[in-house]
Amino acid sequence: MGHVELAVVGLACCLAVASAAKLGTVYTEGGFVEGVNKKLSLLGGDSVDIFKGIPFATAKTLENPQRHPGWQGTLKAKDFTKRCLQATLTQDSTFGDEDCLNLNIWVPQGRKQVSQDLPVMIWIYGGAFLMGAGQGANFLSNYLYDGEEIATRGNVIVVTFNYRVGPLGFLSTGDANLPGNYGLRDQHMAIAWVKRNIAAFGGDPNNITIFGESAGGASVSLQTLSPYNKGLIRRAISQSGVALSPWAIQHNPLFWAQKVAKKVGCPEDDTARMAECLKVTDPRALTLAYRLPLKAQEYPVLHYLGFIPVVDGDFIPDDPLNLFANAADIDYLAGTNSMDGHLFATVDMPAIDKSYKDITEEDFHWLVSGLTTTKGLDGARAAFDIYTESWAQDPSQETKKKTVVDLETDILFLMPTEIALAQHRANAKDPNTGHSAVPTHWYPYTMEDGNYLEITKKMDSSSMKQHLRTNFLHFWTLTYQELPTAVDEALPVPPLDDSEAAPVPPADGSEAAPVPPADDSLAPQMPAAIGF
Repeated sequence: MGHVELAVVGLACCLAVASAAKLGTVYTEGGFVEGVNKKLSLLGGDSVDIFKGIPFATAKTLENPQRHPGWQGTLKAKDFTKRCLQATLTQDSTFGDEDCLNLNIWVPQGRKQVSQDLPVMIWIYGGAFLMGAGQGANFLSNYLYDGEEIATRGNVIVVTFNYRVGPLGFLSTGDANLPGNYGLRDQHMAIAWVKRNIAAFGGDPNNITIFGESAGGASVSLQTLSPYNKGLIRRAISQSGVALSPWAIQHNPLFWAQKVAKKVGCPEDDTARMAECLKVTDPRALTLAYRLPLKAQEYPVLHYLGFIPVVDGDFIPDDPLNLFANAADIDYLAGTNSMDGHLFATVDMPAIDKSYKDITEEDFHWLVSGLTTTKGLDGARAAFDIYTESWAQDPSQETKKKTVVDLETDILFLMPTEIALAQHRANAKDPNTGHSAVPTHWYPYTMEDGNYLEITKKMDSSSMKQHLRTNFLHFWTLTYQELPTAVDEALPVPPLDDSEAAPVPPADGSEAAPVPPADDSLAPQMPAAIGF
């Protein structure tokens, strides 16, 4: 029995040592929080501390967020909280809650002592600024943005959080009455909270990386450009979205605010009265007052993204193109996927996913025209010509449908990303300095070589490529820009009523109006599809 007792005692000691490396209860500026320590194997040893649903801010409807007042006792931070109020995918009902500004933290732990001074990565989710949550979609209790994998593989602290989306996050009158960007300010509040509190969780507050995808990638880029984040961020990663993406900035927010105001019965002609009314309107009604069309319209779907960030003169003080000096001391990594534009293309031209339907030259010209409004017919012809060059050698439907996706990928994702990287490079230090421990060849970047890394499942020295779609980059940044501007900044666009497909009303009262009215006195404005 002596040997058995010693073995039991020894096992107990080992388990005690293994379980010792956990945070337990942590004190934050809001109060004590208690998470869950999850063992990564049956034998103990490495683990991860998980804290879910920690409040970082509070906010009233259509107002800037404020620091959370805190709580009494110990907060049991063991479950994800509700996402921010948003429309369902069918856009006929809502889910989530206005009280939603909470964050989640994953802290990897070793066997002997709690982690200290770990790098911190803060994730910003995408979703067209209309939907999403810090935990991501739920697949049988497996959440898309569970931070455990990145935290334990990379030995970093991972933080995710909620921010307001849709009209509640981005409705703006374009003036001081409803300046907008509430969702961006939520993001900033989360980043600032992490900066102030992450040391208590074993993180290094001076080594914070923000990263995100799609609208989250554009948000990352915008956060680096905002003067509010000076000194908070060390590194940033934009995946499939940057501040220069044509869907990242709304140039005529008042039009969309007026549409919502009309739908919920608020004044439309006085922004002060409109703001006062909207702030006391049921937030669910505000959310459902806007519907993003999910089938082909008069113009490409890009132009119907109503509630996105704005240049408010404060949080985003100027056109993002002029703000890259603010990000000069932030290391920046950005990239795109080869078919990032596929979702937009599917909405604009459903035939690309249907083998029994063909794409015609007229179809493609309509799409090109809708994405090159600032340069008018000259821009449409030039873009059409360069993108259809390959059709002479290969007129197959496969080639034509791929061209549709390539066009939307280039305009909406790749070219803005290339420009953003060039702007950052022009303002920041040499990106080739320092040491990179990535397990593949990554050659120094030069303008002549245009090196980029192609990320696939199997990577080797051949993954290093050069000159990504350089001829198209030259077209959009040089040839296209030299064309005369047809419309000042933007072009009028439907919808003018509440239907999903609201045609442009004819300027002369006739039945058809293939060309939108050129004046902007009453009509809404299209964001410039290419504004480089």
